[in-house]
Amino acid sequence: MPQYTPPLRDMQFVMHEVLNATDELKLLPAHAEIDAETINAVLEEGGKFAAEVLAPLNQSGDAEGCTLDPKTHEVRAPKGFKEAYAKYVEGGWPALSCDPAFGGQGLPHLVNQALYEMMNSANQAWTMYPGLSHGAYEALHAHGSDEQKQLYLPKLTSGQWTGTMCLTEPHCGTDLGLLRSKAEPQADGSYRITGTKIFISAGEHDLAENIVHLVLARLPDAPQGSKGISLFVVPKFIPNADGSLGARNGLYCGGLEHKMGIHGNATAQIVLDNAAGWLVGEPNKGLAAMFVMMNAARLGVGMQSLGLTEVAYQNAVAYAKDRIQMRSLSGPKNPDKPADTIIVHPDVRKMLLTARAYAEGARAFAMWTTLMLDKELATDDEDERADCADLVALMTPIVKAFFTDNAWIATSGCLQVFGGHGYIREWGMEQFVRDARINMIYEGTNTIQSLDLLGRKVLADNGRKLKKFGQLVTEFIEEEGTDEAMQEFVNPLADLGDKVTKLTTELGMKAFQNADEVGAAAVDYLRVCGHLVFAYFWARMAKVALAKVGGGDPFYRAKLATARFYFAKLLPETAGLIRSCRAGVKPLMELEEALF
Repeated sequence: MPQYTPPLRDMQFVMHEVLNATDELKLLPAHAEIDAETINAVLEEGGKFAAEVLAPLNQSGDAEGCTLDPKTHEVRAPKGFKEAYAKYVEGGWPALSCDPAFGGQGLPHLVNQALYEMMNSANQAWTMYPGLSHGAYEALHAHGSDEQKQLYLPKLTSGQWTGTMCLTEPHCGTDLGLLRSKAEPQADGSYRITGTKIFISAGEHDLAENIVHLVLARLPDAPQGSKGISLFVVPKFIPNADGSLGARNGLYCGGLEHKMGIHGNATAQIVLDNAAGWLVGEPNKGLAAMFVMMNAARLGVGMQSLGLTEVAYQNAVAYAKDRIQMRSLSGPKNPDKPADTIIVHPDVRKMLLTARAYAEGARAFAMWTTLMLDKELATDDEDERADCADLVALMTPIVKAFFTDNAWIATSGCLQVFGGHGYIREWGMEQFVRDARINMIYEGTNTIQSLDLLGRKVLADNGRKLKKFGQLVTEFIEEEGTDEAMQEFVNPLADLGDKVTKLTTELGMKAFQNADEVGAAAVDYLRVCGHLVFAYFWARMAKVALAKVGGGDPFYRAKLATARFYFAKLLPETAGLIRSCRAGVKPLMELEEALF
């Protein structure tokens, strides 16, 4: 069975030594009393919950999966999941970063995101149940009426109820403008909703007493396309005014998807049969409201893949230190054994260091993005709010796509370290690979994220958001440019920053002539931008490590060695990607459709 140790030391390093997060958070009225000791204590306990309660259920949950009763349409989660959820609720974990006005603890989202990284490492399938609930909470908190907030948010905050988002239909995925679910207004102000939704994660289960579905549907007079979509709250059980459960609503699970991975989470087909729902926000403005939950989910999927990268790395390292196979090419390294441990072999180290560099780079990037989110939500300075909102919007597709692409690379490499044992189920590695591959698809495929980045977040505003991040990079380069010890990190960062600026300008000019140029370049472009962000944070981490490596703590030596590996072995990928971007759309469109 795979093992998991929460990476608390690295989390503390990023939060307190690289980002100085507590100093940043103390400037926000909502977090003026926060301190490093509180954050560390919360994450230590969260790590125990992840490692001791969730991790032991990961393999068994994958093997058992979820069970649908075709007569009652009820779904049973794998053995132990319900009990683990009860412990999660008892520990107050659902309320960690929720609004105190609705029973929350009001801690920064940064702390909650770190908790979710650990839970995703331990058991991604289980973690999706509360994860979707938090997204539903955010959407209702932002767009729900006062009555809806009072009715639903305390229950979602406590974990007594869970939530989902119901977007996809059998005939349409990302193109939500094609959805057909209908909402008929009723005399009492409610709506009757009819339609079918598919791929609904955590859509039906036995962990909580009620499930609050946020459903996209069309009003009778709605305009065509995405401008005619409204958002409705549709609970499994209709709550009474006092929050107690009332009648069973007209929706049910019509089937469970049989997936390649994440078996412990119920991916449900939800049939809405004249179900009672209530409008959230304004009519025909549902997509904007739902984007609160969708963006939260995209950041969440990034954290899922960070979690998988970390746990795959930990287990591959343990195996590589124990497994003996052949001798080192440069001579025996374990002469007292019949063969050397495989960690002495350069390519094994390359696979391990790739996973390590992608995990630690992602952790710094994710924590910084979440810190920007905390500032956006809690600052009194409107200019700061706007800047942080722009940076979070810019980074969201990169977090989702770059992290998930990297997790696929990393988990595949870590499986490879195990050799033949890697694809044997009992070692657990093949599950990480299967789960990681799904993350690249749902919540908007990585191509969709790439189109969003290049088309909407960069070219649509003439690079305004990108320039804000570029300014951070420029300031860092100017501050560190005279430090000889930092040149190995600063110089490649500066070089890539210049190349991204030139590439963006070039692609913008091409897009004016042919919009398909965006589609041709977007995936490679996002990966280049992902490396730019990682290079920035790896340079920042290297700066801290250089200042402290003389103290004898091996943590800083390891951090510097990993930074050097990243710049030497992973960052050069950008050269080929940039060349591919510049190749344009012609090589993709020359072949006539009939010849495929």
